[in-house]
Amino acid sequence: MSSELYPAEPFRIKSVEFVKMNTREERERIAKEAGYNTFLINSEDVYIDLLTDSGTNAMSDNQWAGMMLGDEAYAGSRNWYHLEETVKELFGFKHVVPTHQGRGAENLLSKIAIKPGQYVPGNMYFTTTRYHQEANGGIFVDIIRDEAHDSTIDIPFKGNIDLNKLQKVIDEQGAENIAYVCCAITVNLAGGQPVSIQNIRETSELCHKYGIKMFMDATRCVENAYFIKEREEGYANKSIKEIVLEEFSYADGCTMSGKKDCLTNIGGFLCLNDEELFLAAKEMVVVFEGMPSYGGMAGRDMEAMARGLKESVQDEYIEYRVKQVRYLGDRLLEAGVPIVEPVGGHAVFLDARRFCPHLTQDEFPAQALAAQLYIDSSVRSMERGIISAGRDKATGKNHYPKLETVRLTIPRRVYTYKHMDIVAEAVINLYKNRDEIRGLKWVYEPKQLRFFTGRFEHI
Repeated sequence: MSSELYPAEPFRIKSVEFVKMNTREERERIAKEAGYNTFLINSEDVYIDLLTDSGTNAMSDNQWAGMMLGDEAYAGSRNWYHLEETVKELFGFKHVVPTHQGRGAENLLSKIAIKPGQYVPGNMYFTTTRYHQEANGGIFVDIIRDEAHDSTIDIPFKGNIDLNKLQKVIDEQGAENIAYVCCAITVNLAGGQPVSIQNIRETSELCHKYGIKMFMDATRCVENAYFIKEREEGYANKSIKEIVLEEFSYADGCTMSGKKDCLTNIGGFLCLNDEELFLAAKEMVVVFEGMPSYGGMAGRDMEAMARGLKESVQDEYIEYRVKQVRYLGDRLLEAGVPIVEPVGGHAVFLDARRFCPHLTQDEFPAQALAAQLYIDSSVRSMERGIISAGRDKATGKNHYPKLETVRLTIPRRVYTYKHMDIVAEAVINLYKNRDEIRGLKWVYEPKQLRFFTGRFEHI
């Protein structure tokens, strides 16, 4: 392993959590009882947990020290003012509204910014984001570049918005019928793909030409900044902190899940520049989240988030973070395992269509692959395909996304390179025996966000 290609962890481990490995027979029983849904498997029955990077981060000694300084006042907590100051410094927006996590911010933005029947163009859907948009009468339109839907294409900024697609929506629907444009940095379901500064700037210029606001899904904005530093001309010598600030300088606001790049286990916020929208959000946050000075978070959580944000923009940390994920992807590519290319910033996405060519999309290949990986190795991953895509709200028919993937999501500062080796070996071994993976069918299908609690059985 080259230290130049894959830098060592820029930290020392001060506390550990013991885990166990169940037998294969036990995992077969556990998977069946969980309805072959990895979300329904107990954490204690998982050896390496790659279900998500949301809230699964390891906090630093500085963050834990900050937890002891929690001001749990119902209003006016000093930790809130520290968090607000930090967000304004790093993101540059005028106003900040705290929420319990990212989907709380999505809910607020959707309620205050969408009128029923308006369109919300974005660079690929995300599950909770689209749910809140549609629940508030919005109509999602995918305007990501076509290459993002092809797992085999390796280009630097696969998450970019297609400006021609955006212009077409404006021309056909009228600017007044567009609530706002949502630009995700990075694009989760495309494989954690980044968006270039040039594309962010050009998208902003097109939006503002027509009086349309642009909001960022900023959940993995620091990872996006690293890719800009690595790949975009003119940014190699800029700091991550400088790039993050420039990313947001072109936007009117953002939603943020603090459970990712803020290096915490809970929390989020909504940023806005518009005074009228800010006042509306402050009124709404009281209804759904809590006071505008805590938004569903404890004081200690806000302190941990403020400190975590400052740690996240350290150049050494984010280089290690992205390259640990890349290490796993490179090992799988070397073995011929089909994955989404290029490797993104938070996860390696297995291409379930190419991994399981014997299964049709209606046989849920990604769900079946995730379940079998757990049975074989006690590695927990998650489906990102037809199950996550859900059904069309108007017709009730399944959405059929072009990407049918299994996400191996790497928590921040939790696992070592040796853990990545174990995951790689498990996936490679399963790929050699891929013909044995059996398709699934519904036993219980929830009406909303069905991938969280749905149950399946083998066909």
